[in-house]
Amino acid sequence: MSNIFPCLWFKSEAEEALRYYVSIIKNSKIENVHHVGDVGPFVKGAVISATALLDGGRVLAINGNPQFPFNPSMSLVALCDTQKEIDAYWDKLGAGGQAMQCGWLSDKYGVAWQIVPRIFPELLAGDQASTDRVMKAMMGMVKLDIAGLQKAYDGQ
Repeated sequence: MSNIFPCLWFKSEAEEALRYYVSIIKNSKIENVHHVGDVGPFVKGAVISATALLDGGRVLAINGNPQFPFNPSMSLVALCDTQKEIDAYWDKLGAGGQAMQCGWLSDKYGVAWQIVPRIFPELLAGDQASTDRVMKAMMGMVKLDIAGLQKAYDGQ
């Protein structure tokens, strides 16, 4: 397990958000939930932080305050093997959130996600003409379509 992992700063939904992600992402589990004791900025007993393993990667979530909202400049990436998997993540993580261009969405908590086919780096590793076609195709998509990206790569 890596010693480097993301920390997501929520207003007050840290545990709720991680439990939501664990319910969607396979091979995931809550590691721990920490509550405020006698010392802390919040009410005793309130959740201050939680950690989860999301498909093997650790994520720390803390409850802070609304002064630092999420934005798309920092996102979590979900690599998907099939279009069915892209569709499932897109529908579940995007519920109550907002779809964005090029396979990005924000979930109901405001966290940005990139829902990306695992093959995407390979599609960008061809010659410049195929890379340009794949990029042009991607720029015209909201939810990424594996077949459409592959066709662009193939020059079809």
